[in-house]
Amino acid sequence: MTFTSTPPHQGDCIRICGDDQQLYQVIGVDQAGNRCWLRRWPLARHGCPVFELPLQQLQPGCVTPAPHRPQPFASRS
Repeated sequence: MTFTSTPPHQGDCIRICGDDQQLYQVIGVDQAGNRCWLRRWPLARHGCPVFELPLQQLQPGCVTPAPHRPQPFASRS
């Protein structure tokens, strides 16, 4: 994989090479096929179409974990 050492995950917000102003939400990732499915973020009132993109077109270092993603629980003693 040529994206980064940590590939994007479903729900992450990312940027595409050549489009620094727009954020996109990762809908799905196919690491074996080296591709992902995205939609514009934030969502428009009537939704946003989903499109496929090669992982090479994502900007390295521009993956932002989704704010709603739960954090792992600390072990309780």
